Amino acid sequence: MTQAKRHIHVNAFNMNCVGHIHHGLWTHPRDQSTQYHSLEYWTHIAQVLERGLFDGLFIADVVGYYDVYQGGVDLTLREGIQLPVNNPWLVVSAMAAATKHLGFGLTAMVGAHHPYTFARDVTTLDQLTHGRIGWNIVTGYVDSGARGLGQSGLAEHDSRYDRAEDFLELSYKLWEGSWDDDAVVADKAQRIHTLPGKVRPVTHDGPFYRAHAIHMSSPSPQRTPVLFQAGSSSRGLRFAGRHAEGVFIGANSPEAARAASRKLRQAAVEAGRRPDDIKIYAGIAVVPGRTQAEARDKYAEYLAHASAESGLAHFAASTGVDFARFALDEPIQFGNANAIQSATQAAQQQGWTTRRKLLEQFALGSRYHTVVGDATQVADELERWIDVGEIDGFNLTRIVVPETWEDFTDLVVPELQSRGRYRTQYDTDTFRQRLFGRGDRLPAHHAGAAFRHVAQCA
Repeated sequence: MTQAKRHIHVNAFNMNCVGHIHHGLWTHPRDQSTQYHSLEYWTHIAQVLERGLFDGLFIADVVGYYDVYQGGVDLTLREGIQLPVNNPWLVVSAMAAATKHLGFGLTAMVGAHHPYTFARDVTTLDQLTHGRIGWNIVTGYVDSGARGLGQSGLAEHDSRYDRAEDFLELSYKLWEGSWDDDAVVADKAQRIHTLPGKVRPVTHDGPFYRAHAIHMSSPSPQRTPVLFQAGSSSRGLRFAGRHAEGVFIGANSPEAARAASRKLRQAAVEAGRRPDDIKIYAGIAVVPGRTQAEARDKYAEYLAHASAESGLAHFAASTGVDFARFALDEPIQFGNANAIQSATQAAQQQGWTTRRKLLEQFALGSRYHTVVGDATQVADELERWIDVGEIDGFNLTRIVVPETWEDFTDLVVPELQSRGRYRTQYDTDTFRQRLFGRGDRLPAHHAGAAFRHVAQCA
């Protein structure tokens, strides 16, 4: 019997700012990203994505700003390189009200929050959206953010993951262990809203956080949000293996994606989980056209507005290296990275050893793999990445807003549907159920499930 082909999972990848990944494209006449501070901008995007049957909208964030390149923030400000940037969490309620199914993956840095109040924020949104919330766990990577939070600088790389472990343990206790499912009865006749015996305080005394408290919110449909992460250092892999349900990888070929995918799935197994407990997404850009010629023309049009130097400034913040200090063909000394280790490793492995070579990678303002072609060609390439790369889907970054996602919805989605590789309707309610088809809650073998009260496990 022929095995059914797996559906391709797709999230849209955006940020609450002008310049996200493909730097300079905000200057394109059809781009609407300068309207990011308008609710209408966000609700329109959400409706486009729901029409395209996307799994979710993933909103990146950074606490801080990019001041490594040229030793300052001037280029960042002039080119709108993720600055100014607004809070990604505060636009979700409006988008949720404008949609019924679309999931929302939201980024939050652990060092900028306390688990006690953060857990309530997440539960509130998961209730309001009927279980459509995911959390992208980040540990921070820019010194400017640490300084803004009153620290002398960015904590050591692995220490940031230690803090994230402690943050998650307390969050799990609050989400999973404080309230029984049937604690709220809302009995007006008996004047009992919540049964006191079914709510209990949690106690936590960790290396970074302490608490003895009841979770302030009653349980939401998922309790714990769907957990995403992007770190691929050795410490990041261990963290992902234990906690992540979705992981974003950077890869410039399906073969590179396969190597990363196998490492992640092995990390899950080593943490006592199943290989398919993690959905793996590659970052990708797509420029589809009704014909090959139209796609090529559109790509050339986009290139004319891109800023390779802005992409390099973004990459400088990711690596902690001021590339402006090096002559165009001078070998770059990367040193020991305390920012995003995988970014430094990728540059060295790919031979991006001079500023000239790096700038070539940022021709479209980004180093994301870009697929250009008609719907058939794009679908062929996406299928190749899924099948050869052993991944589950893509984070589809924006080039021109909302044109990128409108084109994908109108041109690529029907082609993938005709091949049996893409859903034709939404058939589940919560984000977790949509991704895994196994229920709304964390599976029993996930680390967070260990913090459920015995009454929740009966």
